[in-house]
Amino acid sequence: MIAPTLKASPAKDEPDRPEPRAWHALPPAEAARHLHTDLESGLDAETAARRLERYGPNAFEAREKLRWPAMLARQFQDVLIIILLAAAAVSAALGDPVDAFAILAIVGLNAALGFFQEYRAERALAALKRLLAPSCRVIRDGVSRQIDASQLVPGDLVRLQPGDHTPADLRLVESRDLAIDESALTGESHAADKLPASVEEDAAIAERHSIAYAGGLVVRGRATGLVTATGYATQFGRIALLASSIDRDVTPLQKRLARFGARLGMIAAAVAAVLALSGFLLGRDALEMFLTGVALAVAMVPEGLPAVVTLTLALGVRAMARRNALVRRLPAAETLGAATIICSDKTGTLTHGEMAVTRVWTPQGNGEAEIEIGGAGYEPAGVFKARGHIIDPNNHPGLMALLEAGLICNHAKVFERDGLWRLDGEPTEGALVTAALKAGLKRPSTAHVREVPFSSARKRMSLVVPAGEGATVYLKGAPEEVLARCSSVFDGGADVPLDADGVEALHRVFEGMAERGLRVLAAARKTTADPHAADAEIERDLTFLGFFGVMDPPREEVPAAIARAHTAGLRVVMITGDAPATALAVAHSIGLDAHAALTGAELDAMEDVALLRAIHDGAVFSRVAPEHKLRLVEILQRDGEIVAMTGDGVNDAPALKRANIGVAMGIRGTDAAKDAAEMVLMDDNFATIIGAVEEGRRQYANIRKFVRYLLSSNMAELIAIGAALLMGWPLILLPVQVLWMNLVTDGPTALALGIERADRDLMRHPPAAPDAAVVSRGGLAVVILLASYMGLASLWLFQDALARGESLLYAQTLVFTGLIVFEKTNVLNFRSLDRPLALIGLFSNPWLLLAIAVSIALQLGAVYWPPLQLVLHSVPLDGAAWQRILLLAVPIVLVPEALKTLHVVVAARGPMNKTP
Repeated sequence: MIAPTLKASPAKDEPDRPEPRAWHALPPAEAARHLHTDLESGLDAETAARRLERYGPNAFEAREKLRWPAMLARQFQDVLIIILLAAAAVSAALGDPVDAFAILAIVGLNAALGFFQEYRAERALAALKRLLAPSCRVIRDGVSRQIDASQLVPGDLVRLQPGDHTPADLRLVESRDLAIDESALTGESHAADKLPASVEEDAAIAERHSIAYAGGLVVRGRATGLVTATGYATQFGRIALLASSIDRDVTPLQKRLARFGARLGMIAAAVAAVLALSGFLLGRDALEMFLTGVALAVAMVPEGLPAVVTLTLALGVRAMARRNALVRRLPAAETLGAATIICSDKTGTLTHGEMAVTRVWTPQGNGEAEIEIGGAGYEPAGVFKARGHIIDPNNHPGLMALLEAGLICNHAKVFERDGLWRLDGEPTEGALVTAALKAGLKRPSTAHVREVPFSSARKRMSLVVPAGEGATVYLKGAPEEVLARCSSVFDGGADVPLDADGVEALHRVFEGMAERGLRVLAAARKTTADPHAADAEIERDLTFLGFFGVMDPPREEVPAAIARAHTAGLRVVMITGDAPATALAVAHSIGLDAHAALTGAELDAMEDVALLRAIHDGAVFSRVAPEHKLRLVEILQRDGEIVAMTGDGVNDAPALKRANIGVAMGIRGTDAAKDAAEMVLMDDNFATIIGAVEEGRRQYANIRKFVRYLLSSNMAELIAIGAALLMGWPLILLPVQVLWMNLVTDGPTALALGIERADRDLMRHPPAAPDAAVVSRGGLAVVILLASYMGLASLWLFQDALARGESLLYAQTLVFTGLIVFEKTNVLNFRSLDRPLALIGLFSNPWLLLAIAVSIALQLGAVYWPPLQLVLHSVPLDGAAWQRILLLAVPIVLVPEALKTLHVVVAARGPMNKTP
């Protein structure tokens, strides 16, 4: 709900809720007229109270509250779970409570595991929190007062100062040297300069410098602004509403398992019905045939599959948590492994999210003009390089002079607290301070004599500090402003006159730096005998010192992670709110083959087909709004891609929620981004995503392995029961025995198969196609061959026992035990689908060997322990019976191992045997 229901009629001087209009293009006086307010005294208390009642509080409510009943109900929506619940109902109706209880127990365990994981993750990541400040300064009745930010209404006059969070969308009325960090909203990596002058109506959000948007942080200056929107009507709130209106789609794994379960259920029901009807037509008892049909359906459906999938994903979630990736929902753990494309935000994800001086240029005569500065963040540690070689900055007077100017003409401070280096001040100024500290410089303790402050109109700042009998003037700012006030350059330790050609050459230098995505600042200095001269006199005839190239540098580990993603068949698309030049520069530095940076305005003008072509051609996207990011994700999804989206800002939330899996940053990320995402990176490290992709692929590969294993086991049971029925034999397996095999003995081995290590070439192949079946045709052929052998071997055991004069119970127990031994032998075939045990190591998965041992031990209990004998209708077996079982089990593993070994040998020697 955006606002409370209207409770009172507005006064005649009171506007309706301000319609969304181009407030940034209106002059302040015109905006005040539309808002029925006064630019000096603000609203009166009575009007403010009426508007609060009419418009509602300036606050957000979490749209997705934690509702555990719905979360619990979600655990029972799987097709296989529904089939199992139906089987339990049939068993209970037939007076077989043991079978019904066994099925319900496994369904309950599956639901409990899924519910517990999701509930814990939701509690760990609290729902959407407010970014609005809890209090603010407002002028009402001409008096400045502090009020709760939730009480703000359109038309209020708000004052801002450094450290404030912008409490609502404000049309600036006046400002002084105002800079606001709006990166969470716009994606801009540096603070935005703000001033009251109107801008073009079609200006992008990042270029609307006359508006201070809700949620921004004032890093410099002061201002007064008119509230134009509150709560969900703000830009921040509009994005929150957009994100809350998006429904999450089911994951690729859920789709695949749903298709698999539906087909399997239909096949099981059809096969059971046909065989039961055939037996009835052959003269068998109707009730016996109905029970046989139930046994066949139970044999066909892998009852333990939902629990094994859930447990495997839960273990995978723990593995991802050890890699600093927190997963909120179990199916999302595998989705990242199925991703075919990663749409990544730049600021704070691919980059550090902190400004740093990465390049400086000084007019040195030795030709080493441009110097690279290493290190990131505000920690004063890094190396200086010229032409790829490490240099000592103290041996370069021009470099030290430039760094000194940046340090002194500055108000920012960097400091260490709790083991982390932090900034107090504007990020770009913090970058200049850090660069100087890296060279060993320290800020002078003497106070400055005077300051000519920075403003958006002046685009420069001067600081005068005492020096001997006179003073030194330091100037920094926009390159064109600084160069216009210089008459010489500091070159090789001496001042050299600067002529028009020299100025033109310097313009080419900083323009070239800007084209590489750097934010360029220039610095100059001079000595003066009169520190109190007029501003114009102070800022003339200076000596140019050089240029600072400032940017939010890429994370060191990102290029290697990008390369690994490409090897794994994953494409990476960068989407940012920064300028095109910055986007391209970062893209090239991290290894993206980007040929163009498309802006949001260009994206709006493109048809879907052209936009999709641009994505495939490697374009990066800059100056984009939340709607643009959402459109990019949806276009890729319609093209059949499985999309992973990363981000940290409010502006990323809609796309994070729409993507197949949204990945938010845990340190820098806003609560809105975390709420919309299904995975949170606790270290804000893009490389962690690639590690999580590998873990997701391992999970899916192992799920495919144990699905094939369970299917081969169940098909063997079906072949044994169905063939015996068609040949007129007695029931070869009882329903309760089938449930014991499927739930008790198959479950632990399948689960142990689910923690199998990743194949060594897992990240050297593209991900599985989104529409790929869990069991491919080739895999199904292998399953049928193995199942056929186990089913036929079981039939031979049954007939041989009866031929030896054994009882029906003995023959059924022999088949019951034989199938379990066959299946435990068969599980070794699925540890790897193409590599023999000699290569992967028999003992490399000790949990699987333990699971096999436990399953055999349980079966020994079922055969020789009277209580279980009573439940399972079994009798003791003699030694000769065990010998026959083991002899029939050996070929199950020996033949596939021989074929795998032959395949490996041929593959290894094949190229050597080719005819030239």
